Amino acid sequence: MADHTPPEGPRWGMTVPFDGVPLHEQRDWFVELEDLGYTDVWSAEAMGADAFTPLALASAWAPSLRLGSAIVPAYTRGPACLAQSVASLADAAPGRFAFGIGTSSNVIVERWNGIPFEEPYRQVRDMVRFLREAMSGEKVSGTFGASEVKGFRLGIRPEVEPPILIAALREGMLRLAGREGDGAIINWLSADDVRTVAPIVQEASSAAGGGPKEVVARIFVAPTTDRDLVMKMGRFAIAAYLTVPVYAAFHEWMGRGEQLAEMWRLWGEGDRPAALAAIPDSLVDELIVWGSPEECREHVGRYVENGVTTPAIAILPFGLDQRQAIRDLAPA
Repeated sequence: MADHTPPEGPRWGMTVPFDGVPLHEQRDWFVELEDLGYTDVWSAEAMGADAFTPLALASAWAPSLRLGSAIVPAYTRGPACLAQSVASLADAAPGRFAFGIGTSSNVIVERWNGIPFEEPYRQVRDMVRFLREAMSGEKVSGTFGASEVKGFRLGIRPEVEPPILIAALREGMLRLAGREGDGAIINWLSADDVRTVAPIVQEASSAAGGGPKEVVARIFVAPTTDRDLVMKMGRFAIAAYLTVPVYAAFHEWMGRGEQLAEMWRLWGEGDRPAALAAIPDSLVDELIVWGSPEECREHVGRYVENGVTTPAIAILPFGLDQRQAIRDLAPA
C-alpha cells in the first residue's frame, strides 16, 4: 500500500456539481471556489452526474483544488472499468485526486442497477485490494467480490497513486478504512457522533502499524435562520436517508433506535406525513448544520475538533441561493 498521509493544513471542501446548473455552465462556479479559499471539491454518485466527470472538469477549470469522490459504489462498475476510471483521473490530476469507494445502498445498487446487494463488506474490501494490485501495473487475476478477473493489466500508470478512502458507517467498515484504506468517508452524522467513529479508524490504523488517516465528512448545511424552513425540509432529507437500511442500522448502532422507532414504524406502514412529523426537532438540529454563515462555520468546526480532517459541505436544496450560499460559507 502506498504511504498516503492526510493532506496538511486546514481543509474546506464543497460538494459538486451544483444542483440545477448544467454541468457545462459550472466553470465560473468552480473557479470562484478557488478564489474564495475552498481547498477541495467532492463529487457523489446516486442519480445525477457520475462521480468522475465533474472532477475531470474541475481538474482543468480549477487546478489548485483537490479532487475527491465521495463516493463511487463498489458494485456498479466492473473491476477493470473502475481501475481505468480511477487511473485516468489520477493521471489527469497528479497528486490531487483522492478516490472514495463504498457500498452505496440497496436502493442504488439493487433497485436502480439490478445488481444484487450482497456481502457489502467483502465487495468493498476486495475492490480496494483489486485497485491496489491494478495500480502496480502487474497482471491481475483472481476473485474480487462478485467478479472473477482473468489476466487484467492496467494500461495507464499515474505518476502518483491516488489514496483510496473507504466510506464507513459502523465498526467493521470503519476498521477496514483504517486498516486497508488511506482513510474514511463518513456521512449523515452529528458532530458529537464523530467522537465515536473517528477513533475507530485511527485505532485500526495504529494496530496495523499505520499512521494517522484522513477522515472526510460530508456535512449537510443550510445557511438560513428560517427555523421553520429547516425543520420542514430537514425532515424530508433525514427521512430520505435514515429509512434506507444501511443508514437505519448505523443510527440504531449510534443509539438512536428509540428516538427513530416511531418514524421507522410509520414509514413502513406507508404513513409518510406522520413519519415525518415523528422526527424530533432535536435530531434535525444534530444532523443538519443551519443558521447564520458564522454559526454554520462554527458548527462545521466542531466536526473538525472531534476528528474530521476534511469537511465536505453539501448545500441542502432548501430553495436557497446556492451561489450566495457558497460565498457565505467560504472559510473566514
